[in-house]
Amino acid sequence: MRTLISILWISFFPLAAAAQGDDLSYRLKKVIKDKKAEIGIAVILDAQDTVTVNNDDRYPLMSVFKFHQALAVADYLDRNGLTPDTEIFIPEEELVPDTYSPLRKEFPEGEISLSVSRLLEYSLQLSDNNACDLLFRYIGGPTAADRYIRTLGIEGFAVEATEEEMHRDLTACYRNWSHPLDAARLLEMLITRPLFRDASLQEFIIRTMTGCNTGPERLPKPLAATGAVIGHKTGSGDRNSTGALIGTNDIGFVQLPDGRHYTIAVFVKDSQESLQETERIIAEASDIVY
Repeated sequence: MRTLISILWISFFPLAAAAQGDDLSYRLKKVIKDKKAEIGIAVILDAQDTVTVNNDDRYPLMSVFKFHQALAVADYLDRNGLTPDTEIFIPEEELVPDTYSPLRKEFPEGEISLSVSRLLEYSLQLSDNNACDLLFRYIGGPTAADRYIRTLGIEGFAVEATEEEMHRDLTACYRNWSHPLDAARLLEMLITRPLFRDASLQEFIIRTMTGCNTGPERLPKPLAATGAVIGHKTGSGDRNSTGALIGTNDIGFVQLPDGRHYTIAVFVKDSQESLQETERIIAEASDIVY
């Protein structure tokens, strides 16, 4: 009898998981129905079950690509025997004034040296555009970041333009893109697979992302007071020539109190909704998955 029960349970489990995935997919599709935007969602549950909605389109990464960059920076340090304490000199002319930059606000005159870890904190936690482009210059540009991520087996994405280039030409925002599932897969690698010889580099990125200060109304909103821990990276774009928000995104990994985890990526492209409503879409998707 015990053997029979085991066989029945093993046979039933894939069906139960599939049914759960179908229900989640249905509920997510219901949330985004009739929204004036293109919305893509991907969820990986406990590194096993995958649910996607509108995954085949290309969604502008916006500042989400700072996560991809952070992994490439860690790889650069690892390969060259450097630590996150390695300092980079920042001349005044590399602190662009007409962009979002808490770094420049704190050090308007430049001419300082800051550690790579400090710049990564500015970039990942505050989404600082100057810090991002300083790190690109340090590792060899967007091409270096794109190349490293592809070594991990991630193909459905591109990192081609810097923050400065995107601010000069809004159409360049569409050159940095991802399928939602490829972003979720990259997050899954971060929290489940050793990526660097120096494990502290990976631990630093995870810890830094759990301290993210941007997008409180997006993925983190429904998780407040639940005991769940989230690490995430947002991306936000300006409105394009048609008045649509180019990209409003959030990707994250969530550790539940019972030990389970999931990764989630929500990309909202060319939204004609208000910013508040666009963020609400992301929060609602987060709530459903939780």
